[in-house]
This record gives sequence, structure tokens and C-alpha cells, in this order.
Amino acid sequence: MILDILGYVRQMVPLGLVALVVLLFLRPMRRSRLKRLGLVSSVWRETALALFVVFCAGLAALTLFPANFWGYVFDWIFRRSYWNLAWRGKTLAGFYPSWEETVSQFAYLSNMLTPFEEITRALNRRSYWLLFMLLGNIIMFVPIGFFPALLWRKWRWWKSLLAGFCSSVSIEFIQFFIGRSTDVDDVILNTAGALAGFWVFRLLCVIFPSFAKIFQCQPRGGYYRG
Repeated sequence: MILDILGYVRQMVPLGLVALVVLLFLRPMRRSRLKRLGLVSSVWRETALALFVVFCAGLAALTLFPANFWGYVFDWIFRRSYWNLAWRGKTLAGFYPSWEETVSQFAYLSNMLTPFEEITRALNRRSYWLLFMLLGNIIMFVPIGFFPALLWRKWRWWKSLLAGFCSSVSIEFIQFFIGRSTDVDDVILNTAGALAGFWVFRLLCVIFPSFAKIFQCQPRGGYYRG
């Protein structure tokens, strides 16, 4: 399981680093805008924002490209033979399915749109890989519901639910055309994960009443420094 997780993290790294560089490049403009508004952003907030941006970019790398695409790019850049990649020698264009292969997927569209079929199969078979994917689809979207609630004021549970749902639907739609598996159960699990992220935030606020304050913009000269 640890190797599986590390493999996914490895694929998220390239775009995550690019997103971090872009965020740092835009930081002076963001600071100027906050200054005009009479607000400041603490180190805590900037760190949380950076983590969220890196995560979103990593999630895009993991879900909006063909399977193992970034693993191939990573290997191509560093030319490491010890990764023992099964796709060695494959061109980047070779990761994308042909139009005929994409069209053929429409025959299975009814199966893809049947709710709870994959979830039930995973629970009944008790397969390690199926259960890993089921839990992964939930946990992967927890930050989508958690970080916006942490970083922005007046965030509500339905906003996290909507963010998770819209993000997941967009991902599943794109995956249909890039040779990835598309399933309505992924949308259900992803949305549940985003909603769970919001309630994790609310629980932390109950346990630590000042938790959210240090991660939100505050009036200049009066923000929390603890």
C-alpha cells in the first residue's frame, strides 16, 4: 500500500512544483492587492494556500492525464533505469487512445452511469486493490472540502459539496476521452470526500476555537500572531 501511495505522489510532484513556482511568482501582486484592501495574510495562511495550490495541481496531474503519464515524464527527465517502467520507449502521444478506442467506450456508458455498482463490488469482494481505490477516491477529495473552508470566510458545507461534485464530474468527463476509467461511483465517493473535508474543518474549529482565524486574512495591524 505504501508503494502504491508513493507512486501516486510521484506522479503529482511535477505539476505541483510548477504550481508552487507560479504561486511564488504571483505573490508580490497578491500582497499589493491585499495592501490596497487593508488586509494581511499570515505565514500560516500563505503556507496553507501553497499546500492547497500544490495539491490541486497534483490532483490535476493525477487525474487529467493518461495513467502513469507523469511517471513516464519523470523517468524521461531523469533517465532513471531502476524504475523498471513497463511503458519504456513509449512516446508521450502513445498514452492517448485513438478516436476509435474512445468511441468504443460508449458501448459501456450504461455501466459507467449505474450508481453504487463499483462500490458494492468493492465491498463484497473485499479485494485489497478495490478497497484501496474506494478509500482513495474519498480521501483524495478531503482537501477540496477542507482547505477552502480553512482559507475563506463564510464557507458553508454545501459549497464544499458543490466543489467536490463539480470537480469530480469535470475529471470523470475528461477521463472518458483520455483512456481512463469513468464511473459515477467515483463522483459519489469524491463528493463524499469533499463533504467530509468540510466537517473535519468544523470539528477542528470546535476543538480549537481560534484554529480558523490564523489561516484567514485579517485587517492590517490587528491579525492574529499566535
